[in-house]
Amino acid sequence: MPRYGQLVMGPAGSGKSTYCSNMVKHCECLRRTVHVVNLDPAAEHFDYPVLVDIRELIEVDDAMDDQDLRFGPNGGLIFCMEYLTQNFDWLQEQLDEVEDDYILFDCPGQVELYTHIPVMRQLVDTLQNWNFRLCGVFLVDSQFLIESSKFVSGILTALSTMVNLEIPHVNVMTKLDLLSSKAKKSLDRYLEPDLHVLLNEEFENSKSSPKFKKLNAAIANMIDDYSLVKFLPLDQTDEESINDILLQIDTTIQYGEDLEPQEVREREEDEEDNNVDSGFDG
Repeated sequence: MPRYGQLVMGPAGSGKSTYCSNMVKHCECLRRTVHVVNLDPAAEHFDYPVLVDIRELIEVDDAMDDQDLRFGPNGGLIFCMEYLTQNFDWLQEQLDEVEDDYILFDCPGQVELYTHIPVMRQLVDTLQNWNFRLCGVFLVDSQFLIESSKFVSGILTALSTMVNLEIPHVNVMTKLDLLSSKAKKSLDRYLEPDLHVLLNEEFENSKSSPKFKKLNAAIANMIDDYSLVKFLPLDQTDEESINDILLQIDTTIQYGEDLEPQEVREREEDEEDNNVDSGFDG
């Protein structure tokens, strides 16, 4: 039987732990069991039960306090993640005890782990060897994305992660509930963006060099032509928003396709009952 997993990624402060907490609560309402694995050795607090915690293997303070290593916060975190890759048998032992194999892997926020250090790719390859169907869920704070240049930067970060990990991805714009009324009105411009228009508006009155403008145009062409990155909106106060993202991820990893017809009907009935109880149509 296949196992299922979401790699919850994104920059520090993008809302990864909050996403995991909301997804666990939402799935409880759907009578689905999901578990969370903490892979951030620098994490401090959780408001959801943690099935496996990397800090039981190694903490970032261990690397920083070691007199021989003398790492700073970033170096210590990378060392901890590399230590995990050398001890995947520990992680496998923890995961083998799980009966309901739908796991949220709450990952660290250091971007370099996903771009030019092979740690996360090694994790992906290992989990796939353990029969996990994985979806990368890349979160970016919407307050960061509603400026054109920052929006393009967020897209390129997500794209770099997608290319490096080579697994299906769902990119999520988080914290919509924290946006101002003015920002919410311009949100559609970024959910269905015309990058040429956005960048031209931002830099039309600037003194940028022709080479800089040409670079912006080239980046916009690449993203537009291939439709490589799209963001789904997430408002943690809106159950329908959470459900839409879960449905997209479930479709991506083919969750439920191995269930017997009766099990599928029971799952759909549970979800329909929850939608009615929550006051929205699924």
